[in-house]
Amino acid sequence: MAKLSTMLSPFYQGSITPFPSPRSRYRARAEYKVFHDASGCHYSMRRMDKKGFVTLKMCPMVIEPIEARMWRLMEAVNEEETLSERLFGIEFLAATTGEVLVTMLYHRRLDEAWEKAAGALQERLDLQIIGRSRKQKMVLAKEYVTEALEVGGRLYRYRHYEQSFTQPNPHVNRQMIGWAMAQARRFGKGDFCELYAGAGNFTIPLATLFPKVIATEISKRSIKAAKENCGLNGIENITFVRMSSEEFTEALEERRAFNRLKEVALDRYDIGTVLVDPPRAGLDEGTRKLIARFDTILYISCNPETLCRDLETLNQTHRIMDAALFDQFPYTEHMEAGVVLVKR
Repeated sequence: MAKLSTMLSPFYQGSITPFPSPRSRYRARAEYKVFHDASGCHYSMRRMDKKGFVTLKMCPMVIEPIEARMWRLMEAVNEEETLSERLFGIEFLAATTGEVLVTMLYHRRLDEAWEKAAGALQERLDLQIIGRSRKQKMVLAKEYVTEALEVGGRLYRYRHYEQSFTQPNPHVNRQMIGWAMAQARRFGKGDFCELYAGAGNFTIPLATLFPKVIATEISKRSIKAAKENCGLNGIENITFVRMSSEEFTEALEERRAFNRLKEVALDRYDIGTVLVDPPRAGLDEGTRKLIARFDTILYISCNPETLCRDLETLNQTHRIMDAALFDQFPYTEHMEAGVVLVKR
């Protein structure tokens, strides 16, 4: 908290609201290397000093649905050569609803024998399995889990697809969404725009607070999931557009025409509030200039250093009204932050 307060001090001297994580059972995603020795296969992770790997006997950070299956899964792998042969990685994606998706990574081509053995394992452990090898993907059931998060007395449902970005800590994610909604209620104006929208994690709940919403995302798969998530939640006032923030800037400033926008009347949006949740690199110069034109900016950052760099520009037109610290990754130095800015 003190570190973030110091970093934000050139722009904001107010209080920062902390949103803590549970100290265990908080990760809904986990990726492991598989180590082979004379006794069989083992989960392993890279050492903190990056000098080799350690095998795991426990993993208290993963949420209960993963914990309940991961060790039984490895026991089954060690009992079946078809499952263990040249297996080099296992990835888990889970939801607090209890659904678990497992991706098994191989250095060999998967055949009917693997499919049969994996299918039996899938039924026994009540999970979904995907097998991957070079240029091969074998989906035995679904390639997503469905999360359900209660925020502000309403349940929001999301499809989280394998190997797509999702927030790793559902407990903190719920608090992040709640914080963003509270700030939108306090300071939101006009229509709502979100850049880097992903699969609609923030977009869908915030859409309940605004008349019209337009959201951009570069990933085709995330756009697909976002539209499906709108259907799951009965949300009909969002237009999702597949384009980068740089392209959207060009479109809004009428510097470039896009076929992807030919059925979207941008001039009908009275955008007053924007949310950005960029990657660690933060915002590019064009996007900083773009969002500076709007009355209210909600900025969710996974890298406070680039957030502060961006605030050097945004502080010229806006002032920070509130700030938050989200502890997505306990026991690490990683910080995620949120700030709400309003036009001066």
